[in-house]
Amino acid sequence: MSADRLRRQLDFLVEIDRLKDIERQTRIAAGRRENTAEHSWHLAMYALVLAEHSNEDVDLFHVLALCLIHDIVEIDAGDTFAYDVTANGDKEERERRAAERLFGLLPSDQADYLWRLWEEYEAMETPESRFANAVDRMQPAVLNHVAGEASTWKEHGVTLPQAVKRLSPIGDGSQALWTHTQSIIDEARQRGHIRDE
Repeated sequence: MSADRLRRQLDFLVEIDRLKDIERQTRIAAGRRENTAEHSWHLAMYALVLAEHSNEDVDLFHVLALCLIHDIVEIDAGDTFAYDVTANGDKEERERRAAERLFGLLPSDQADYLWRLWEEYEAMETPESRFANAVDRMQPAVLNHVAGEASTWKEHGVTLPQAVKRLSPIGDGSQALWTHTQSIIDEARQRGHIRDE
């Protein structure tokens, strides 16, 4: 192993420490907003614990890699709130530029590998990416449920059609998790945390 390769790997690992500074809209169970590094860790734990509920057999290591990689781009692109139509307009462009810079810090073989993982996650065409996306969408829904009156759904006036549109792809990765998430959505609507329209 060359000294240059190790230096580039360590430079990347130090750079992604900045993920801890990216604040998300979702609140953790204790009430404060989570950061993207916490979200990525929690998402990996969701995948590890809930893998048996995937619609298809999945390579769990591959799912975990997708979970850990998918939001690294937020270091440069920032967290784009799922229900913010305006901010989502240029999200793909911002995230692609970020992926180029961040993955480009690594040796080329690892840069290519992480780039492929990130693109696979975004495309949602493999069993692993569909399941990773399922738990990625479910995790904030569960935290919104726990947050109660501090729910970001309530804070931002999210409507039932918006919630269903955002969360229904959970079913592509896990019908069981989608069924549970539907009960969370329904309860949030009954509590007034999600508006009908």
